[in-house]
Amino acid sequence: MNITTELQNWLHSMPALSWHEHSEQWLQIGCPAEQLPALTQHLLEKEEAEFATLLVEEPADSENLAVHYLFYLPAAGKLIELKVEVKAGTELPAISDTVHAADWHEREAWDLYGLRFSGHPFLGDFVLHDDDWPEGVDPMRRQFDGSKRPEVHGLGAEWAPPRLLQEEGAIVFPIGPVWGDFNESGLWLLETPGEQIRYLHTRLFYKYRGVEKIAEGRTVDQGLLLAERFAGASAFAHGWAYCQALEQIGECVLSPRAEQLRMVFAELERIRHHAANIAEIAGSTALSVAKALAQGIVEDLLRLSARLCGHRYFFGVLKPGGLRQDLDTATLEMLHSTLPAIDQRMRALEQHLEESSSFLDRIEEMGTLDRQMAKTYGVVGPIARASGRNIDLRRNLPYGQYGFLAPEIPVEQEGDGYARLRLFFAESRISVKLILDLLPCLPDGPIHSACPIREGHALSWVEAPSGATFHWLRCTGNGLITRLRLGTPGFRNWHAFERAIEGAAFQDFPIILATWGLSVAENDR
Repeated sequence: MNITTELQNWLHSMPALSWHEHSEQWLQIGCPAEQLPALTQHLLEKEEAEFATLLVEEPADSENLAVHYLFYLPAAGKLIELKVEVKAGTELPAISDTVHAADWHEREAWDLYGLRFSGHPFLGDFVLHDDDWPEGVDPMRRQFDGSKRPEVHGLGAEWAPPRLLQEEGAIVFPIGPVWGDFNESGLWLLETPGEQIRYLHTRLFYKYRGVEKIAEGRTVDQGLLLAERFAGASAFAHGWAYCQALEQIGECVLSPRAEQLRMVFAELERIRHHAANIAEIAGSTALSVAKALAQGIVEDLLRLSARLCGHRYFFGVLKPGGLRQDLDTATLEMLHSTLPAIDQRMRALEQHLEESSSFLDRIEEMGTLDRQMAKTYGVVGPIARASGRNIDLRRNLPYGQYGFLAPEIPVEQEGDGYARLRLFFAESRISVKLILDLLPCLPDGPIHSACPIREGHALSWVEAPSGATFHWLRCTGNGLITRLRLGTPGFRNWHAFERAIEGAAFQDFPIILATWGLSVAENDR
């Protein structure tokens, strides 16, 4: 494995560390707990590593918890896994003061596993709301029966929103958790002494479904159903990540036709996802005609998806080893003739919005996340690229055939609502071009290869429409899941949303929220 000389020297200088090459692309480092802060600081500051996700496992043959910290090196396309074993009930040093992107991951591990991180100031009432869940319940531990409700409820009416602003006349203004329209449940507490938002506190997980707990003991086929259904707007992306993990474990090699058709479906999903975000942005600024135009594009893309594979959101298209059904010549020709018209409609809509000065006044310099703040929080996807972070897993950790057919990656610098809107349009155009370039040169051949079920574990990833997603899967030789971890872009990006709101006026909150294109379902998995 090609890692930097500096990292090699650093590893050799720390005799407490052990490491081996899990694969050509994946370096696993066994790390004592006390070495975590220094090692993670080295990875971020010297290696320019990106934090991927944190996951906890409870091995059946051990009383310890295994904690995996996963990083990747964008320039080298390499994965770094730090593995720490710790006894239940003991503490790990928090790394979130150095790796701020790990903040919510540590809070989640405390709520779900009871794993305390020394030095972390905000443990508790995160995934498990104190008004619903009793203290001392760790629902991801083996002893918790996920099929039964806890017999005791939480503190109920004793919960009160946190308050940071103490000056005279300051108020806490709640938005949610119940919304009109089709918005999902979430509570935002806006603190202000007047009309300007000084602080924002986000409270999510009102629809926490425990997908990772539900997966335990299920078959790998049932796991695919869970992976592609917990967030419908990016169903194909999450299903693809799950299938890739199984294919790694089974050492399955896909046919070129299956790989390229997967790219076609994934890029179609990206176009539809971005068009839906554009519709929300137009609606948030009361541009009803522009919203209707964007929603018309979304509906036509959903109908196109149904004509291609029988489902508007691509449910049931994927299977480990490839795809469940092929696209015949007539269907491919229909897709090739339909996409240019959709692209033209998107371009016309973009021009319509850019010619509206009142619209631009509402999104320019609104909800700004500068490049340094985006790096600190480790945001991903269009949110990151709108803030100058040129990271996309299709290029930085290429999977499938993206290593040979990597798309152009647009980047903006301003980090405001207008930059994010431009990213949604630009990425949609590039996805259309990629599909149209792929269709004439699709190779012949099968769309499915044998994917044997084996005991093992794997980490896989895709660049979902809203950003990098990582799936960790461990299964037995008879095809039962022992651990599924879903590291989603929604969970990453919600963490930084509060920083973009501070300083905005009250009436701008729904507009900024729309420009971020965040998914509650991806977060409350």
